[in-house]
Amino acid sequence: MSIPAGPASDAEVRPWLDRLGLPGLVDLHTHFLPERVLHKVWAYFDQARTHYGMDWPVTYRHDEPTRLRLLRDLGVTAFAPLVYPHKPGMAAWLNEWALDFGHRTPGAVPTATLYPEPGMERAMRDALAAGARCIKVHVQVGKFDPRDPLLDETWGVLAEAGTPVVIHCGHGPIRGDHTGLDVFGEVLRRHPLLTAVLAHAGMPEYDTALRLVHEHPRVHLDTTMVGVAFTERFSPLPADWPARLVPVRDRVVLGTDYPNIPYPYAEQLAAIAGWAAADERLGTPFLRSVLHDAPARLLKLPPAETS
Repeated sequence: MSIPAGPASDAEVRPWLDRLGLPGLVDLHTHFLPERVLHKVWAYFDQARTHYGMDWPVTYRHDEPTRLRLLRDLGVTAFAPLVYPHKPGMAAWLNEWALDFGHRTPGAVPTATLYPEPGMERAMRDALAAGARCIKVHVQVGKFDPRDPLLDETWGVLAEAGTPVVIHCGHGPIRGDHTGLDVFGEVLRRHPLLTAVLAHAGMPEYDTALRLVHEHPRVHLDTTMVGVAFTERFSPLPADWPARLVPVRDRVVLGTDYPNIPYPYAEQLAAIAGWAAADERLGTPFLRSVLHDAPARLLKLPPAETS
């Protein structure tokens, strides 16, 4: 079966999904936050030239109802709204907000986050009991070491629960105090059953990310900002990327960073379609897995939530 060319614009996404025979998209990596926190994030991106040496215009800079409507218009039927703290004491109220948002918002799943501080193991058990289906960890923004002893029991709780942990632990877009996939690799060696999703496919450490996926059967890659023109300028993919995905094709999941991306949503989908078309061993089955089946499986979505 020939692979439909990726969508050239957001308006083309829905017809493209129809041609693929998909009921919709499941996006494992989006960001919805309390308004005052989100506005601070946007203010940071407004100064991206200072922070990153390049501009980073937020494409979907709208109020919350509009952002939710645009996701639905794109055919996103389920998504993980991820939150992350940058200081002690912040995780608790972010989790309260994210759990409430996930329960009351159509299409959203309840999520939670963590930070190395006393009581985090108990707090994570409470979040899971309250329905959290996905955990976000941002090593770069949080400026903490994922090997911190304060987190050891929490990693164990998450490994036992099988709840996916979307972790930004690579050096992209800039190196952090404790970034580096080999650092997180030590956590995986201590907790080999952890279901981890390497955000941005470990950008720019793509080789190490693929090695971790091969070494640990519950480690996945997400596609967030991977292979699009914006990031190809500073974190280009290996030339043989599609071929290297073949052995792990069932552990690649859709992520986008919506709404904070500096380009249209369709560009991410077009990049993934390009990988599928570049190797006949991927093709349409790979697209269906990445865009829907694999993230739906990780989020443990019942059929009614995936269509």
